[in-house]
Amino acid sequence: MEIKYGLMSCDSHGQLGRDAFTSRMSAQRWGELIPQVVEVEEEGERVHRWSVNGKVLPGSVVNCPALMHDRRYYPKRWEEVPSMAYVPAERLKALDDDHVDAEVLFPNTPVQGGSFPIPDPELELACVQAYNDAMAEYAHTSQRYIPLALIPYLSPMETITAEVERSVKNGHGGILMVAAPEKIKGAKPVTDRSWDRLWATCQELGVPINWHASSGVGIGLPRWKGYDEREAHTASTGHNYMGPCQVLPALLFTGVFDRHPRLNWVLAETGAGWLPHLLERCDHEWERLHLWTEGISTRPSEVFRRQVYVDFWFERSGMELRHIIGADRIMWESDLPHITTTYPDSWEYVERSVQGLPQEDREKLLFRNMMRLYHLN
Repeated sequence: MEIKYGLMSCDSHGQLGRDAFTSRMSAQRWGELIPQVVEVEEEGERVHRWSVNGKVLPGSVVNCPALMHDRRYYPKRWEEVPSMAYVPAERLKALDDDHVDAEVLFPNTPVQGGSFPIPDPELELACVQAYNDAMAEYAHTSQRYIPLALIPYLSPMETITAEVERSVKNGHGGILMVAAPEKIKGAKPVTDRSWDRLWATCQELGVPINWHASSGVGIGLPRWKGYDEREAHTASTGHNYMGPCQVLPALLFTGVFDRHPRLNWVLAETGAGWLPHLLERCDHEWERLHLWTEGISTRPSEVFRRQVYVDFWFERSGMELRHIIGADRIMWESDLPHITTTYPDSWEYVERSVQGLPQEDREKLLFRNMMRLYHLN
């Protein structure tokens, strides 16, 4: 891959067209259960929303305020959505406008938290396969896109691993998982040995497991009713790391990492400044309780620096503590096209974050770590 700008985003969001599912799934079999854009009335206004499993989802038809005329505005109807939001060839213009070489694509509307809220295993599988096939079109359009595949949580493990193998062959650079799959009825926690076959498959394929923000874990607190929409969003960004903060130690102390030492994990949209405290605390407990006598043979911080990646996009705290985290384990993100993205002025924020860093560390954080992880060289 040609490096033109020296900046890559490890967390952006790829939008599918409105016919991505209806054109790929059997209307005769699934009918109105297929994910599709529908027209509904809200507050006396006819608007478009996504419907999944026959249920209308809340929120905008496309989460892309950064591409709108007003960054505070979310499109109400599909015809308002810029083609740059969902046409892969058009989106390349946004990358060039922001001087970004490549981006990892997490889901956008209508995927919620990295999964489909569907209790029927066959319908869930059909939706996952349609999504993965549609997102592969990004990779087919340009090597600057690295889409992430979803998995069907309610399917047998052999079906899950087969879908991962199929998707990677079709251009996906990794998989996206929720960190607490047990919240999906019928699925088990990531610490359960039943997932070992998936971990082994991803390790063999050389693709990472990706978590996003709170990773579907959450902190269990209700939203304060006094917030307006913008205040609520701002408050919600403050605890993006709290899901991984709970699940990462579980993986460290149940031997998942040691059983699969070549498998990489990514914590996206969490920031990095919180990690030194967590790693120090895990090391402290590991030492005091002599956990190496119970099969946890490697110091937790060493395991992290061997297998886990984290990100930043505007903050300096992670940069100042980068040697504790591991300069080889930090990547930059833009979050395009969400409201928190630094687009189209990403370099202004990047320079503020990495000011004073040695050139070698700058390059690691801004593009070399991502190139190594997703095999972009």
